[in-house]
This record gives sequence, structure tokens and C-alpha cells, in this order.
Amino acid sequence: MPGAFGVDLRIAALNLAQHRRRSLLLGGALAAVTGLFVLLSALTAGVRDTMVRNSTALDCGHVNVGGFFKITSGQAAPLVTKYPAVLEVIRREVPELAYAVPRGRGFAKMIGPGGSVWSPVTSLDVTKEPGFRAAVRIESGSLDGMAKPDALLLFHTQAEKLGVKVGDTVTLSAPTAGGINNVIDLTVVAIAHDLGLMSAFSSFVSMPALTRMYRMTDDSTGVILVYLKDIGKAPAVIERLRAAFLKGGWKLMDPDPNPFFMKFDKVNREAWTGQKLDLTTWKDELTFMSWVFTALDAITLILVVVLLGIAVAGIMNVMWIAIRERTREIGTLRALGVQRRQILRMFMIESILLGFAGALAGGVAATLLAVVVTAVRIPVPLVVQLFLLSDHLILIVKPGTFLLAVLGITAVTGVAALYPALRAAKLKPVTAMGHAG
Repeated sequence: MPGAFGVDLRIAALNLAQHRRRSLLLGGALAAVTGLFVLLSALTAGVRDTMVRNSTALDCGHVNVGGFFKITSGQAAPLVTKYPAVLEVIRREVPELAYAVPRGRGFAKMIGPGGSVWSPVTSLDVTKEPGFRAAVRIESGSLDGMAKPDALLLFHTQAEKLGVKVGDTVTLSAPTAGGINNVIDLTVVAIAHDLGLMSAFSSFVSMPALTRMYRMTDDSTGVILVYLKDIGKAPAVIERLRAAFLKGGWKLMDPDPNPFFMKFDKVNREAWTGQKLDLTTWKDELTFMSWVFTALDAITLILVVVLLGIAVAGIMNVMWIAIRERTREIGTLRALGVQRRQILRMFMIESILLGFAGALAGGVAATLLAVVVTAVRIPVPLVVQLFLLSDHLILIVKPGTFLLAVLGITAVTGVAALYPALRAAKLKPVTAMGHAG
């Protein structure tokens, strides 16, 4: 590399090579700090991605077009009537759409040979929901069995409580919108591995079964789940859909960032009848996740601050030692006519070069470790599964995080070395050359 900078860079590299032991120790420390930062960020990203992906597959879409139908002013049911017309508006107004599917919503008592449980009951068409198929791991049976009109999918814990296996019959009992208690028999076609807290309260039936149990018309459903190519576009899509539905003459509920089941009391107190649509994002339906993400962000921030504090203290100490060891060298350079700014630049380039090399090595090692950990599917304790919504650990290193870690640690190294380098540049030649260290 031509020019003064190339000369300074070569001198810095030679100095690092000459003091190999010190360079390796400090570089290793920087690599460790960077690696821990990358792994911590990968864990946070993995937890967040897993929770969002699995919960939206099981419980809601990125955008949800649900609503309530009131036969009388005090009796509401979670229904969207004439949903094909609603689907038509969604497909017309949302170019970001990946796919949209209707799901029926209900709550029923499930009775098996080993016991009974109350559980939310949701209709499912797996042929139209690739996200569900990707999120759920089947323990026994087959998801394809959900194509049958009397099909029931349970999770492991529910199947144990009911004392059933694939092929057994489970009786579902639920009140209809008209106040009549209806009973149907369904066949267990698949049992899936538990997916944390949500799977303990989820069961899925075929759409014909739910329609029959609640005596709904064929053009009625509980909600339309809208999945986008980019989940970050959900708020913008909500606003666009609200405008389109209002323009089309649909009645809408006021925005309310809560799950649909928390709105029954409020809706029942309102003096209207007929249909009102309710538009929500995945964040609205999964409000319980907000505190998990907040806690994760807080823990990550605290640990990052601690790691950076350790890195800064270590760099400054090592730089002071390096300057003390090289005081006579600095004096000689100054006596030969090297300017203070050149001394400063030499030490800064040396520190930044060491910081970049250490950070890059640590970031690459952490990324490889994250890939291996995810590939070997390390199991996590049950208490972690409840919130993670997965039975194994997933680490995701995002390119932006990797770049931030490497450049951030490099910058921190340069800043930490600035004061010692300034002190070195200010040494007087006579004083420095007479130093005995």
C-alpha cells in the first residue's frame, strides 16, 4: 500500500508480530468479547424469530381480519360472515400478501377415555397453510389426515390428558350461538410435539367439523389470517385495509390492541347488532410476548454494556503496558524527527488493526458455533419451552448484527487506545530515551 498510511500500517503489523504474546492475549480477549456479543445477539434473535414464527403459525396471522356477529345486543360470537367477499378485498388491497386463510374459532369441552379438558378449538386446512406445516412436528399420525371431515389434531400434553392415541375418538361439546349445546365425535388423526405454552391450549379440527359443531353457514368463519412476505409491513397493511373496508361499506370495530377473546365483555356491552370486523396485527393478538421481548432486550443491553466495559478496561491497560515497554523506542523515533501526530497515528493504527483482527476472528467463530448449535438441535428445559415455543435451541446470526459487532468492537478498541496513544505522542524525546523500562 503506497503512501504514509501504508508505511504506518506495515509498522503496526510488524510491531504486533514482534510482541506476539501480548497481541495474541489481547486479540483473544477481543475475539472472546465479540464472540459473546454475537452469540448473545444470535440467541435473542433466535428466540424472537422462533416465538413469532411458531405463534403466528398456531394462533394468528401477521394481520388478522376477524370480528364479531351479534344476534342480539348482548350476545356476540367471533364470526366473519360472507368471508369470501372479505378475502376478495384482502387480495385486492395487499400486494405484499403471501397467503390468506380462513379459520373458525371456538371453545369446547373435549372428552376422551382418560379424562376431559376445555380447550380453544380452531379449524385448519393444512393444504393452504405452509407456515403451520413448517412449525409443527408430528409425533404420530399425519397432518394430511386433517383433510377428513371429522379430523382432530392434538398436541402431546392434551393427548395424554385425554388418554388417546391416533385413531381414537374424542367427543367435543360446545354451546352454539343460538344457546344450544351441540356434541360431535371426531377422530384423532395426528398428535404433534408440544410447542410450549400455546400448544397446551390449542387443538385443531377440520373446517367441516367446526361448521357442523357450531351450525355455521358455509360462507362464515372465525377469522381470516393474513400472512405477508414481510411481517414488518403489518401496521401499514392494517391502515390500508381499514380504509378499503370503510370505503366498501363494512362496519369496523375501533382499534384495540388486545386478543379477540379479551373483547367479548366490551362487545356485549355495546348496543349494536349485526357484523363488525376487527383488524389486528400479530402483536395485538400476542400481547403476552411483549414482556418477554422487553426482558430479552433489557438483559441483552446489560450484558453488552458489561462486555464493552471489560473490553475497554482491558485495552487501556494493555496499551499502557505497551507504551511503558516502548517508551525508549518512542523517544528514539521522536529524536529522529518523527512528529507527535505520526506517533499517535502509529499507535492508533496498531490498536485498530488488532481490534479488527480479533473481532473478525471472534465473530466468525461465534457464527460457526451458532450454525452447529442450531443444526444439532440441543434440547431446552421444559420451563424454557413454555415461552420459547420450541423444544430445541435456535441461534440466528443476522448479517447486520455480525457487521455491527466487528465494526463496533474495532471502534471501541480505537477509542479505548486514544488516551494512552495521546500520552505516548506527548512524551519528550530526552525524557523518553532516558527511561529505564
